[in-house]
Amino acid sequence: MLSLDDIRWSELQHAYGDASNIPNLLRRLASSPGPKRNDQDGPWFDLWSSLCHQGDVYSASYVAVPHIVKIAGEVKEPVDFSFFQLPAAIEIARRTGHGPDIPTAYADDYHRAIAQLVENVSLHRSEAWDQPMLLSAAAAQAVAKGHIDVAEALLNLDADWIAKINSFEFD
Repeated sequence: MLSLDDIRWSELQHAYGDASNIPNLLRRLASSPGPKRNDQDGPWFDLWSSLCHQGDVYSASYVAVPHIVKIAGEVKEPVDFSFFQLPAAIEIARRTGHGPDIPTAYADDYHRAIAQLVENVSLHRSEAWDQPMLLSAAAAQAVAKGHIDVAEALLNLDADWIAKINSFEFD
């Protein structure tokens, strides 16, 4: 896993250019991993907009995932649902052609991190989960097991879609 102090972050790209700011965002994330209060609550907003911008991913996205997964695996208190949702969304984007190939030097770390999502979900299984956490955890498990279409469907579910499915209203 690329060290957060490594200068090679500046050689990686995200939606707004070089990824030299990502290590500080990941440090902030590690210091405050609990559930966010709103969509603008940092550092998640900046991580999402940089690493999975409008469904596209970048070289830095793949290098950040092992750090995100590691943090979620080490935290003993409840975590934000984005710990599962962002890695799942990045893997969905990668597998559906919305990003570059994983840089070879970081591919093994990335694939191990995606596989680790199953264990991370299990580590947080006894916490109270709201619907976004449930859907994100299920999507993370789906991508870890290679079910990209299921993961994408789970991330697209919202209260309206769930109501339509439950009432068989598909028009």
